Parts: sequence; structure tokens; C-alpha cells
Amino acid sequence: MAIDFRRWLGMGGVPPHDRPQAYVWEQRLHWVMVAVALLVIPSFYLEMLQDGDSLPGLGVELDLFIFLAFGLETLWMLYLCHHKKLYLKYNWLNVLIILGSGLSLLGLPAQWLPLVRLLRVAYVALALTRIFASLRLLLSARAVPYAFVLGIATLLVSGAGFYLLEPTTHTFGEGLWLAFITGATVGYGDFVPTTTAARIFAVIMVIVGFTVFSLVTASISAFFVGEDEKKLRREMHHDIQELRREIAELRSALQLREVVLPVAKNAAGQPESGMSTRIG
Repeated sequence: MAIDFRRWLGMGGVPPHDRPQAYVWEQRLHWVMVAVALLVIPSFYLEMLQDGDSLPGLGVELDLFIFLAFGLETLWMLYLCHHKKLYLKYNWLNVLIILGSGLSLLGLPAQWLPLVRLLRVAYVALALTRIFASLRLLLSARAVPYAFVLGIATLLVSGAGFYLLEPTTHTFGEGLWLAFITGATVGYGDFVPTTTAARIFAVIMVIVGFTVFSLVTASISAFFVGEDEKKLRREMHHDIQELRREIAELRSALQLREVVLPVAKNAAGQPESGMSTRIG
């Protein structure tokens, strides 16, 4: 029995043999919810920056938006699905993301600050798990342009993050450079994260960088392997056509033989019967 890792990751989707409308809406909402999950990262850092009165309340508003988006999506899919308990079992990651965003909105007292930060990190990790699990769809030959677009977008967003979080980066270009050397794990040493927020962001960027570089490399490899497969498929198609042609010729020869052989036997037998008549 094969193991469905998507179910283990809490992204099992609609259970088998459910209503067709549920499968249609699952496809419609999939990438929308991936985009919503990406908002976890800016909300995390905006709430950390809120202590310094920078962009107050925006991180909380993003958490509220994420909470409502995942909550409404889950309620809508539960309404469409016939096997509701099985859907929650297959998609437990969504439930944890809803709980994580809800806890971020509670505004616990100061003595709970370490626990709140730990919950936020876990919340971000859960959202990234959903995102990375969805990126497996990019591992195909047709997805090479999308993989490059994803890599460029990730670099731009990461550069903006370092530009906002790291005081030693004075321009957006320096933020981009720090994002690249962090994601590529080069580490030239000309720029390094110095604040706690920038260091946590750097840890996330290393993971994201490995993932994006792997996706780009895998997509390029899939492209070249796909070209070889296309060539092999064309050769196999040509061989199959040749075999079919030869089989058709053999069938025609056999049919002709079945028609000609009795006629030949009759033609060979008629003189003998005529000679026997004369002798009689």
C-alpha cells in the first residue's frame, strides 16, 4: 500500500469519491490559499517591528486576513464535501494555521511574550510547509519559466525584507545582494545580518533559497530529460507504426494464401479426376 505523503503533511485535499463540486473548488482555491499563506512572513516581521512603532497594526491586520481567509476556505470546503470529518483529517495543517493565526490575534500579556514568539515561529513554519508542498507542481518541463519567475520574485521580496530589517543595508540593491548571498549560502562577509529579526529572516531565507534553487535546477533537468523522452517517444511511435505495417502485410498475405491455396488445390485435382473418367 502506497503512503500518501500529502495526507501526512496535512494537505490531503478532498477525500476520494466525494462530490465533484468539491474537487472543482479545491483546484480554484489552491493557489489563492498558497498566496495567502505567503502573507505569514510579512505579518510575522511587521508584528516584531511593531514594538518600535513601525507600521503599527499592519501585522495584526494581516493575521486577521489570514485567519478569515483560511477559516472561510475551510468552512466552504466542509460545506461542499460529503465526508466532512475525513476532510478535516486530511487537511489538519489548515486547522493548525487557523489556530496559529487566531492565537496571534489574542494579544497575550507581556509575560507570555516568549511563548507568543514561539507560536509565531511555529505558525510561520506551518504556512511554509503548505507552500513548499505546493511547489512540487513546478517540477516539470513546462514549469521552467514559472520556476525562474518564482526565483526572481523570491529574490525581490527577500531583498525588500533585508532592506527593512537590516540597518547596515542602506539601499534596496544592498538588500538584494544580502538576500542572494544568504539564499545561495555564499557568505562573502561584506554584508551580514546584525539584528535578531534579520537573523531569523536569514534562517528562513537559507531554507527558501535551497528550495527555490532546487526547484529551478530540477525544472531545467526535467526540461532536458523531457526532450530526450520526446525523442524516445517519437522513435517508439515510428517503430510501432512499422510493426503495424508489417503485421498488416502479414495479414494480407495470409488472407491471400487462404483464398489462393484452395483454388490451387482444386485446379491441381481437376486433371486427375478427368483422367480417371477417361480410363473408366
